[in-house]
Amino acid sequence: MASALPKRSDRNPSIPASPASPASPASAAATARALFAEALDWHRAGRFVEAAGLYNRILAASPDWPEVHSNLGAALASLGRLAEAEASYRCAIRLMPDYGVAHNNLGNALKLLGRLDEAEAAFRTAVALQPDYAQAHSNLGVVLAGLNRLEEAGASYRRAIAIKPDFAGAHNNLANALRELGRLDVAEAACRRAVALEPNYPEAFANLGNILKDLGRLDEAEAALRHALALRPDHAEAHSNLGNVLMDQGRLDEAETELRRAIALKPNYAGAHNNLGLALKELGRFEEARRAAETAIGLAPRRATYYCNLAEITSLKAGDPHVAALEEMAKDAASLPTGDRIALHFALGRACENTGRHDAAFRHWLAGNALKRRQIGYDEAAVLGGMAQVEAVFTPELIAARQGAGEPSPVPVFIVGMLRSGTTLVEQILASHPQIFGAGELKLLDRAVASMRAEVPGAPAFPEIAARMAGAQFRELGTRYLGQLTRLAPQAARITDKMPSNFIFAGLIHLALPNAVIIHTVRDPVDTCLSCFSRLFTEGQRHTYDLAELGRHYRRYQAVMAHWHRVLPPGRILDVRYEDVVADLEGAARRILAHCGLAWDARCLDFHRTERPVRTASATQVRQPIYASAIGRGHAYEDFLAPLRAALGKPDEGAARVAMIHGA
Repeated sequence: MASALPKRSDRNPSIPASPASPASPASAAATARALFAEALDWHRAGRFVEAAGLYNRILAASPDWPEVHSNLGAALASLGRLAEAEASYRCAIRLMPDYGVAHNNLGNALKLLGRLDEAEAAFRTAVALQPDYAQAHSNLGVVLAGLNRLEEAGASYRRAIAIKPDFAGAHNNLANALRELGRLDVAEAACRRAVALEPNYPEAFANLGNILKDLGRLDEAEAALRHALALRPDHAEAHSNLGNVLMDQGRLDEAETELRRAIALKPNYAGAHNNLGLALKELGRFEEARRAAETAIGLAPRRATYYCNLAEITSLKAGDPHVAALEEMAKDAASLPTGDRIALHFALGRACENTGRHDAAFRHWLAGNALKRRQIGYDEAAVLGGMAQVEAVFTPELIAARQGAGEPSPVPVFIVGMLRSGTTLVEQILASHPQIFGAGELKLLDRAVASMRAEVPGAPAFPEIAARMAGAQFRELGTRYLGQLTRLAPQAARITDKMPSNFIFAGLIHLALPNAVIIHTVRDPVDTCLSCFSRLFTEGQRHTYDLAELGRHYRRYQAVMAHWHRVLPPGRILDVRYEDVVADLEGAARRILAHCGLAWDARCLDFHRTERPVRTASATQVRQPIYASAIGRGHAYEDFLAPLRAALGKPDEGAARVAMIHGA
């Protein structure tokens, strides 16, 4: 999701305490100083019209005062009269070329006018004239960040902090640059320093909320954003970002309310319109979602992220003006922030695929994935090693010794598997049954395991903790999970938890919740991995941005699932092939419901008519009748899939096809 906060904080333009005395008789000078003192009082009180009037009175009598010209510019800038402000600053500089404050203020005006290159030059002049001018160094960082030169921006913020260690705004600006660079831990530290220095700083608390959201600490993120709003209730950006956090928590109605509040406060706030579109998409209100996304694009036509989100709601095809705008942006992609460059490639990839330009589509996905992969840290050895360790811990002996002791409820239904393998489709089919509540992707099991570990000093992480748990502890784990789950739908006979990565916990689920249903969705490996590679995920999924890493992750996942089938009782896990569901929807649905212990209900065949929030990348697909066009999707891209096939251990069909084409 697009972040809705201003990325950097700026202070008011600098104004001097007093100007140099005019070269005029003593009485005139005294009058001018008195007027200037009164103007400063108005200025500092936010009464910019009155201040500007007094500055003009002074200049009418003494037009050669550079400080007064600069202050007039500051008042005009605060009134939004930026062109006039620029002219005043330039008058001040013409009268006093070494006037660092005026160069800094000119830079602020040029930045607001969108002339970032000129703004950079003005700020560089200011810091050259006054090397210890902390505000100008921070303002230079703001412009560099706007030019997508984040490392340089960070250096400018650090210079400002070195000059003025208690400069809360520079710490906050540094936090945002670090966040955009993906360095979330140090970003959090910088932002916490800002709020420690300035406890009533709403922008910093709002930015802290964004960082905590990116770290997956949603409860803390919500608290930070609500604190920002307590400090400043009309903070539109904080309302929008609170909406984002509520979306991630599955509280979509509350999210919509916050996003609409942001728009009411700031009608031209493109980010809030975009985020509202995402919420409406998840609620299944696609026409409203499309309008919100297009409003965002109209307000910020160079934010490729908004086009990418629109592509999730409606098909972008040849002749669409949005596609033309994306192609025009692609000519100057290097000027875009990295996040927008990534989104640009994913959006164009989708558009090219929709028009049958498969080679162009895949080249865009390769470029977008490569940029995204450089942004993230992914320790493949640790991830794959952790999956292998699951097999080492959950031996047949452990399963036999601990099973039967868990919480016996049959309510939970776990739908697990690889991303993009059909988990959302299976959940939508089940959620169409009157006795089943579809809860979506939940993090409850992760949290329950973490809470168990927190109560045992020195306890190892999963999976090793399982080897130390007694039967009563498995039951306690199941009870904790069930308590959180059933709050979502107390009357439901079954509640689905469609977190695909719960496949890693299948043995733990069996021991903690022995009567819970486990459904494993399976799809052709190449189609599954291609579907992941062509998708820009909003969070996590660090293994999906490189074809070889994606293939190795898939093989390791297959090994884990094969292990569960070996060590768990026969029939404990139901495998559901996506291709079988497409070929025989009723037969597959009957089989799935039987595994859940429920009677057949024909409403499951009309799953696409079921109205419920869907919080996954498949939100639009599962609201359509069953279709077969996604089967064999990989065939159109064989020439590009050699790294994936090699990692999957499958023959390189692309190489064979190329050899046939060229007669090799």
